[in-house]
Amino acid sequence: MNDARFNGTDRYVATGDLAVAVNAAVILGRPLLVKGEPGTGKTMLAVEVARALGRPLIEWHVKSTTKAQQGLYEYDAVARLRDSQLGDARVHDVANYIVRGKLWEAFTSDTRPVLLIDEIDKADIEFPNDLLLELDRMEFFVYETKETVRAATRPIVIITSNNEKELPDAFLRRCFFHYIRFPDADTMREIVGVHHPGLKKHLLARALEVFFDLRDVPGLKKKPSTSELLDWIKLLVAEDIPPEALRSDDRKTAIPPLYGALLKNEQDVHLLEQLLFLDRRQG
Repeated sequence: MNDARFNGTDRYVATGDLAVAVNAAVILGRPLLVKGEPGTGKTMLAVEVARALGRPLIEWHVKSTTKAQQGLYEYDAVARLRDSQLGDARVHDVANYIVRGKLWEAFTSDTRPVLLIDEIDKADIEFPNDLLLELDRMEFFVYETKETVRAATRPIVIITSNNEKELPDAFLRRCFFHYIRFPDADTMREIVGVHHPGLKKHLLARALEVFFDLRDVPGLKKKPSTSELLDWIKLLVAEDIPPEALRSDDRKTAIPPLYGALLKNEQDVHLLEQLLFLDRRQG
């Protein structure tokens, strides 16, 4: 396990504690469980860890209908039945109907890969428990072919969660945990600089001011995230919106231009409109 150390990339700003967590999980050979607000770069972390360490990336995006078995393999009995009816000689070898899953792909990779298990909390509550043994031993048994699939080297496993469900304690014990805190203004300035180099300082300062004030508005149903800020700034630049248009000095509670990049539901728009109305009356 002589992997290079991860310290972020030219496309991904990793705080010191996040870099420590990634490197600790690599050294321990344990899955890294990453939680944090949506839009804080959890999924992109796996992409950039693979890129920084020069490792292949295998992505398993979990849905509400995903079963743990699908990550190992699936037996396509329907295809075998169809081939038998057509007289296909392939039916005599059951291995022809074994569909390899993402864990199988990771376990048999020629080089140590990064395996992303994305949004594990979307699946059934039993999903994490059903993967305990395989992630612990790094092996599983294929009943149809009577073979055991073992990992030559432990893949670097990064698991993300949006905290939609509580994960089982037995699963948590096997992981190295890190919570990505929402970036402060300095870190956010650095993140924006990576994605929008050469952005005028005055526009950046005003945009960040509006963004963080918007996140501080009490009662917002969905606070704007890092990815939404980056989209908003991209639009501001494309539409050549001047910094002074983002907010006048005497109207702190105003709906920013191109707000659709930041606000994602009508309740939050109405809330800001009400606050703006009250602010004007008090003014």
